[in-house]
Amino acid sequence: MNIKDRSLQIPLVNHIGEIVGYDDKMQVHRQGLLHLAFSLMITRTGALGTEFLLQRRALDKYHSGGLWTNTCCSHPMKHETVIAAAQRRVKDELGITAALEIRSVAEIQYNHQLENGLYEHEYNHLLVAEVDNVLCNLNPDEVMEKRWWSSNDIEAGLLNTPQIFTAWFPEVFSHIHQHQVS
Repeated sequence: MNIKDRSLQIPLVNHIGEIVGYDDKMQVHRQGLLHLAFSLMITRTGALGTEFLLQRRALDKYHSGGLWTNTCCSHPMKHETVIAAAQRRVKDELGITAALEIRSVAEIQYNHQLENGLYEHEYNHLLVAEVDNVLCNLNPDEVMEKRWWSSNDIEAGLLNTPQIFTAWFPEVFSHIHQHQVS
């Protein structure tokens, strides 16, 4: 992430997700302020059932570098919907230019302390886009690798090697997976 991206103004929200103001992205993460976010999961149906496109964050990300997480996550900008933000960021991070049919499946809140004294205290919109396949052109400043994972692979990873995933990923995956099987 470049310096310009770190100085973005992101939406602060109350406990029901209503925007109450904006503040500097890094300041929000240092102070642990509740802010608006989204987590997008691109899925497809494979031979073993639903597969999930995960990304491994670039090593030099401002937090959680080198960890596996959902397809894309970020924050909307002023006057931008979470769906529009997801389409923008999936292009920026994974080079996915296809118009995705993104739908919201849930909203969750969490507060995780991360390395370097940062926090992810988010009111997070969980988004899903189902595809047959998708072309990616990874931005190395954002993503070091991507891979399709089966739900069994993810569940085994969360059980046996939870340290390879971001702090928020277990909650995001649980809600999205629950939605996929219901």
